[in-house]
Amino acid sequence: MSKKVGFLVASEGIEQVELTDPWKAVTDAGHEAVLISPESGEVQMFNHLDKGDTKKVDVTVGDANLEDYDALVLPGGVANPDALRTEKDAVSFVREFVASGRPVAAICHAPWTLVEADVLKGRRITSWPSLQTDIRNAGGEWVDEELVIDGNLITSRNPDDLPKFCGAVVEALEHGSAATV
Repeated sequence: MSKKVGFLVASEGIEQVELTDPWKAVTDAGHEAVLISPESGEVQMFNHLDKGDTKKVDVTVGDANLEDYDALVLPGGVANPDALRTEKDAVSFVREFVASGRPVAAICHAPWTLVEADVLKGRRITSWPSLQTDIRNAGGEWVDEELVIDGNLITSRNPDDLPKFCGAVVEALEHGSAATV
């Protein structure tokens, strides 16, 4: 059965491979991927600090209905989650999605949005190493591992971890849990 996955990003600063690889994994597995952003139009992806491709926004976060999605993916890049965590609608959407119990996957710098959503108390996650103090200050346990699954949260550190990260997202869609990855 096909599932719908929201990919929530800011208007720019998205690490391209952290959006395109999970997107491809989801769609290759027969599921629908939807790009959600605070503003309509296109988003600008980056390959580290160099501009990459653009991608059309499917729905603004203000118009997105939480109940329409089976999972949420938060790609990284430094500027993307830093901007996203200042968007009230985006932070609320993430907070409500985590509370729903459905899978939420965040890679690299994306857990900054989870910090802002105040959903990390007592949760074990990983991220880009520079976020560890923010995660601990938000009540989370930061670990340096390729893939960490804690309940409905799926997290990875960086683009090198994408194969495991993508596999966990697809596993969660197909079996309701990524714990068996």
